[in-house]
Parts: sequence; structure tokens; C-alpha cells
Amino acid sequence: MFQARRYQYCPTCGGPTEYRVPADDNRERATCTVCGAIHYENPLNVVGTLPVYGEQVLLCKRAIEPRLGKWTLPAGFMELGETLAEGAARETQEEAGAEIELQNLYCVMNVVRVGQVHLFYRARLLSPRFDPGPETLEARLFHEHEIPWDEIAFHTVRDTLLRFFEDRHRGEGYPLHTADIG
Repeated sequence: MFQARRYQYCPTCGGPTEYRVPADDNRERATCTVCGAIHYENPLNVVGTLPVYGEQVLLCKRAIEPRLGKWTLPAGFMELGETLAEGAARETQEEAGAEIELQNLYCVMNVVRVGQVHLFYRARLLSPRFDPGPETLEARLFHEHEIPWDEIAFHTVRDTLLRFFEDRHRGEGYPLHTADIG
């Protein structure tokens, strides 16, 4: 089972924490030994898009770790104060400088081993012009046969792309997919 164990010191008072099961709970939580505050560690949401222009999909080559130099869909951590859709659109703009029309939520993937949930929306690119941000070395459109499968950064991206191409070949629409990864 994944355990982050992020809190060594209390964010409230600075005292040391211990991991123990609070009286009204069933899981270990970071509990301050000084003020008694309980700190919860919950999964992080990664939001992004699968942008399509005609028959091509947009991928971004990462300029940062992890997976520097590998290809990914534009995605990143959701911020407080935004919806899933707002976060996905923001990440697409930040990473690819792409203008999109957001479509349906397409993939929800639990990545339990790293404490994350990855959520991808389908998106229609409004233009083939991109202005990648500092986290992206290159943003480029690929036909299915051009995808650099051996250079895909993350399992969730690979699975999302595979599902998209399978759905497109079937021609029966783009349903919501869910999966547990690794």
C-alpha cells in the first residue's frame, strides 16, 4: 500500500509528527505530538488533454524531469481554485501554447503507487500553431503511425493514446475510460 509520509513536522505549529490512527479513523495519519493537529495526505490530481487536429494528436516533449526528453500529452497538477476542465485547459495552454475547444472527459486513471489520479479530456485543436512554455522542448502533431511509442513518458499517456486510437477505429464514439495503472 502506498504511504506518502510527507509530514515530519506539523505545518500548524512546527512540532514533530507521529503516524498513528486517530480515535475516529481507520488509517494512520500524521498527528502532531505538540498541538494534536491531524494532517491528511490525499492523492494528487493530474489533469490534461488529448488534443486532436484532423487526424493528428498533439504531443509535447518534456523539458523537465521526470522523463526529460520524452513525449507526453499536455498535462500537470490541478491547482486549488480550479475545476478539472479549467486545469486541463490551463495545462494545455501552459505546456503547448495551444488553443483548444474542450470536449468530454475521456480517461480517469488511478496511479495508486504514486498517489495520483490522472484525468484526460479530449480536445479539438483550433489551430496547428503552438507556443510551448518552459516545461516543453517541442510541441508537435503526430499521425497514429508516427507516434514515438518507445519515447512516451508515462503509462497513463500511452494507455490514453491506445484507447483513443482503438475508439477512433471502431467509429462508435469516445466513451469514458477508467483504469488502474501499476
